[in-house]
Parts: sequence; C-alpha cells; structure tokens
Amino acid sequence: MKAVVKTKFQFPKQKSLYEGKVRDVYNIDDKYLAMVVTDRISAFDVVLPKGIPYKGQVLNQIAAKFLDATADIVPNWKLATPDPMVTIGKRLQPFKVEMVVRGYLAGSAWREYKAGSRTLCGVQLPEGMVENQKFPNPIITPTTKADEGHDENISRQEIISQGLVSEEDYTQLENYTYALFNRGTEIAAKQGLILVDTKYEFGKDVDGKIYLIDEIHTPDSSRYFYAEGYEERLKNGEKQRQLSKEFVREWLMENGFQGKENQQVPEMTDEFIQQVSERYIELYEHIVGEKFVKADESNDIEARIQNNVTAYLN
Repeated sequence: MKAVVKTKFQFPKQKSLYEGKVRDVYNIDDKYLAMVVTDRISAFDVVLPKGIPYKGQVLNQIAAKFLDATADIVPNWKLATPDPMVTIGKRLQPFKVEMVVRGYLAGSAWREYKAGSRTLCGVQLPEGMVENQKFPNPIITPTTKADEGHDENISRQEIISQGLVSEEDYTQLENYTYALFNRGTEIAAKQGLILVDTKYEFGKDVDGKIYLIDEIHTPDSSRYFYAEGYEERLKNGEKQRQLSKEFVREWLMENGFQGKENQQVPEMTDEFIQQVSERYIELYEHIVGEKFVKADESNDIEARIQNNVTAYLN
C-alpha cells in the first residue's frame, strides 16, 4: 500500500503551491485552486512522520459529496473532482477564523470542562454535564486560523473587535454554520450516526459573496458517534463508539505524545498504519452509506493525478 505524502506537481498556469498539514493547494492563474488531499495525517497540530494509504481519497470524496449535499444552503468553492484525491474550485479570500460547532461536550471541550472551565470561546456552559452529553443547543466555539503552529480559541466578541470579521459577515457565518450542522446531523442520523462536532471554513469573492471552502464533514474535521448504544454508554459513563481521528490522538497520548516540546512521536508500525487506513475506509462507508472503491494504483499515483488534473485544466 502506497501513501502520497509529498507532491511537487507542475500544472498548466500554476502560480504557486501552499503546503498545509494535509492538503497541497496549487494556485492556478490566480483564479482557481487545485487542492490535492494527500495521505498525510496530523494530530495535535503536528504532521506525523508516515502517511495513511487511501486517507486522501477518503477525505476528498467525503468532502465532495457533502459540498454537493449542502450547496442549497451556502454556495461553495468546488467546481470539479478530476481525480479521487483532488478537488478544483474557485480561489477565494479566506476568513481568518474557523467556525467550530459542537452539539456535544466531547474532545478538547470536555478536557477544558473537566479542568473546571465553564466558559468556552465566550460561551457559557451549563453546570453538571458529563463527557459526551448533548448540549441543550449546538454552540459555536471559533478558533483563529493559524498559518503556522496552533489554532487558538477565540470569542465572537474578540473576532469582531479585532477586525478579523465584520459583525455583519460574522452573523452570516453563524447562520450558515448552524444550518450546515443541522443538515450534517440529519444526514448522519440516516446512517445511524451522531455528528458530534465539526468545523467549517468560509471565504469571500471579489464581490463580497460568502462561500463555503475547504472540506466539510470529514473525519479530519468532524467527530461522529454511533447512535446505537449512545444513551446506554452515556448513562454508564462508558466511552462512546466513535468514528473520527480521536482514536489516533488517543493512541498518541497513550504513548506519551501530545504535541508538546521535546516529545517524540511514537513509532508508527505497518500494522498501526494499516489499522488507521481501515478505520478511514470504514468511516467513509458509514458516513456516505456506499462501498468505498479504492482508486486504481496499478500505475504511479502521482502520474495519475498529474494527468487527470492537467486534462481537466486544459
């Protein structure tokens, strides 16, 4: 099994390349972006040393399906998916915040709550909650969008007062975020899943129109629980069965790594990589409700991507 962890393509009218934690984004003629979703995997804002086969295809295809399934709520950047690992879309000016929305007290929110915090990004949290409990209503807990290092929690008030987003635009982003989360929740429920939390990114075109950008409802940006057994596990204080990247974070924490200084990433064995790959494929099939079809690997994957994207751009 081969993983694509680094790309250096030359596409027609290519202007520049931005390498994110997982995505390599090629600027095409300052008008379009060719986003290659690699098999890199990150946790605690650190890119791990080995890639996960088929992870890029899983993420790209889930995002493409959910972009199509939510285009009636908010316009999005996607124009085409010429390759299983690539989306091509409009180049927009991204907002410098990520809209994190939570329906349940889980993950980092629970860790802060357990440590005694009752306010998250300016949002007051109820007393007496337990891990993985549903909030009375979904809450938005935005983060800054860091070019390097860690994204930081930030409140609505701070975003507006610092001029990161205007109040008018931020209100629109909130409305879109709640509507997208509701749609994602409905789609997940049909598959026997609970959409626990997720994040959305938005951008603007030259006319000031807001678009949904990047990925949506993937295991890298979202956390899902299995609906079956949720209530019983909650009542008994047991861990929820979940489909997300959290199992990778848990494995890292068990092996003494949380992205802190002087900590070493534990060795990623072939067995562990295979297990993570299978979990991503399982997640695809559960979320989308379709069998995952592995992209053809009989030829060079990089050559396939180069050919597919070049043919589309031409």
